[in-house]
Amino acid sequence: MPQHAEEHRSKKRKHAAAADATGGGGGEPSTKRPKQDKDARGSAKVDKGKSRASDAAFRVARATLTLTVPPVFAADLRGGVEEMLDSMLMRYIPALQGVVLAHDRLQFLDRVASVKADCPFAICKVAFDATVWSPQVGMKLAGKINLCSPDHVSLLVHRTFNVSIPRHHITTDVYEFEYGPAENDPEFGAVEGEENPAAEGVEGQVDEGGRWVHKVTGTKLGDVDGYLEFTVIGLTIANQMLSLVGSIQPNPFSTEHVPAASVTPGAGSKSSKRDPRPDPVVLSEREVDALIEEGSGSEEEDAFQKLGRMGDEAEAAERRAREAAEAAARKEKKRKRRESKAQGDGVGDGEDASGEKKSKRKKKS
Repeated sequence: MPQHAEEHRSKKRKHAAAADATGGGGGEPSTKRPKQDKDARGSAKVDKGKSRASDAAFRVARATLTLTVPPVFAADLRGGVEEMLDSMLMRYIPALQGVVLAHDRLQFLDRVASVKADCPFAICKVAFDATVWSPQVGMKLAGKINLCSPDHVSLLVHRTFNVSIPRHHITTDVYEFEYGPAENDPEFGAVEGEENPAAEGVEGQVDEGGRWVHKVTGTKLGDVDGYLEFTVIGLTIANQMLSLVGSIQPNPFSTEHVPAASVTPGAGSKSSKRDPRPDPVVLSEREVDALIEEGSGSEEEDAFQKLGRMGDEAEAAERRAREAAEAAARKEKKRKRRESKAQGDGVGDGEDASGEKKSKRKKKS
């Protein structure tokens, strides 16, 4: 009996060890993982790597701010501060260098708020955690294409933020623009309805005005889902809204990707078309005035400029007339002065002659 009991116990131990080895018992689980778990982990790693390009722009920053809370929130300062912080959402804040998406962990830095003089607003110093979307130049992001044109490609990052990739930052040596069917094409509506009658209203659908395709394979720009990875080369801030400028060139910051400046002939090019004079000729004042009038008549002149020019001409004519009158007055004064001097000389000579006669008479007497 004792031997039979010991054998039975040893069998139980063997069964328990086998159960532990297969993972069916209550002991420690086996270190071996099934194939499905390995595939799940591998896919999770791949997803994490893909999202790393776009998730790097998100960050949480601890910010401090001084707010003037309106008196309507005197009974609930926290509610007033939260409402004022809500007004900052989805706006680009230069101090945080990004777009504020959310705020959390609101904290008042002072125990009491201050009121200055007769101003009823409560001045509060607060601190909070701000979740910010802050892309930087040189960062790689991914967006979904929502519009293609010969000049640029438009994308949406996180279904919210606009991105524009201009033509000179698209690899035109690899891709080319393919125009879509015209709207007035009679076959356009029938083909669209036959291919996908429920396509209207689908989120992220690309406009059928055209698309960028590979020159050799004919595949569309981007991946199967319409996502395209790009490099941030510029930020555009307008009305506290942030939009990006991207590039898909291998070297996006090269000087080769600068658009060529288009030279448009200006108004001054009309005068350059005139035949130049072969030899230098000295022009008279009348000829110069005639040339000026001809040049001014060939161009459109603003009404205010015309009034100013007419005023200047009137002022110049008045000045010339005044100078001519002053010159005539000076000549007249000189003439009168000469006449008065001549008359004075004649009277003096007569007085001298009569005086000499009187003295002779006295001597004779």
